[in-house]
Amino acid sequence: MQFGFGRDTAEKLSLILGLPPKVSLALGSRFRREYRFNSLLFLVSSRTQTSSADATLPAASARQAQEQIEALLSAVSQIILGKEDTVRLAVACLLARGHLLFEDQPGVGKTILSQALAQALGLQFRRVQFTSDLLPADILGAAVYDRDSGSFIFHRGPVFSQVLLADEINRATPKTQSALLEAMEEGKVTADGSTHALPEPFFVIATQNPSSQTGTYMLPESQLDRFLMRLGLGPPDREAERALLQGLDRRDLLKTMPAALSTADLHTLQGWTRAVHVSAPLLDYLQDLLAASRATGHGLSPRAGLALLAAARAWALIQGRAMVLPEDVQAVAVPVMGHRLDHAVDGQTGVETARMLIEDTPIP
Repeated sequence: MQFGFGRDTAEKLSLILGLPPKVSLALGSRFRREYRFNSLLFLVSSRTQTSSADATLPAASARQAQEQIEALLSAVSQIILGKEDTVRLAVACLLARGHLLFEDQPGVGKTILSQALAQALGLQFRRVQFTSDLLPADILGAAVYDRDSGSFIFHRGPVFSQVLLADEINRATPKTQSALLEAMEEGKVTADGSTHALPEPFFVIATQNPSSQTGTYMLPESQLDRFLMRLGLGPPDREAERALLQGLDRRDLLKTMPAALSTADLHTLQGWTRAVHVSAPLLDYLQDLLAASRATGHGLSPRAGLALLAAARAWALIQGRAMVLPEDVQAVAVPVMGHRLDHAVDGQTGVETARMLIEDTPIP
């Protein structure tokens, strides 16, 4: 779709961004050259349809959020080399209050990334190695009889942490895997008729090995849907691998890594993420994606739509914007939709299906 960027549009943009019309006109021309769709016109039309009551996140807060997030990304990227895009997506998942699934070969840095995220935010970190003999009580905790009081006392398991690494989750039995379901969805654990709230924030990072490896149990679709994103790290590029080989051990670097943000900062950023504005045209685009996925017969659920919207809000905030644009949806679409579409089209992976949907669904 071609469009003209004239002085009338530049005047509207100058009012939105608080820039002189000449600067807005130059910015618009650059947008037109560098993007294949009219994101800038989308921004102008969306903002002109928005009342002042809808703009819940001030632009100054969005810029402050971007500065804080960049400090966090910089700290984590000192530990995980050459994976800036993956780290950015992992942070978006955390800001959106979701949970993260890593699927990759052992030894590429999934555990180190989890620890680095927790340490950079000053969060309590626990790790559980999933094995075939792991029981649900090993994760959630159990009631133990106390002889002095004559009653059962609940001893909390490792799930009562702010960042929980479920390492090689698909090596445990389905019964043990399902023990995380209520905790991930509700933020609480029920044991012996009593409910115990989990700490805030609560972020599960699970790793799973490829299903082709021996001793693995495929995660059921109901549990896959609990993860906001599925990512893979993969091996580093040659330059990053050389720096990794010549540098200090990553675990030694973690010991001296200072916190980039506080837990209070994270709470604020998560609140700001929910306040990022979503316009009616953007919702039209999101619904078109959902409808296109359902045309295959095994499409995305409403929960998946909410997950995609939350992730897009987080991505927009990372970019320092107080509203969502189509490229924000596209940036997070494959990590959010891929694992939910693995069986949507015969002979095609979920990632391939998600990419096809992005390419075939037009921008409103």
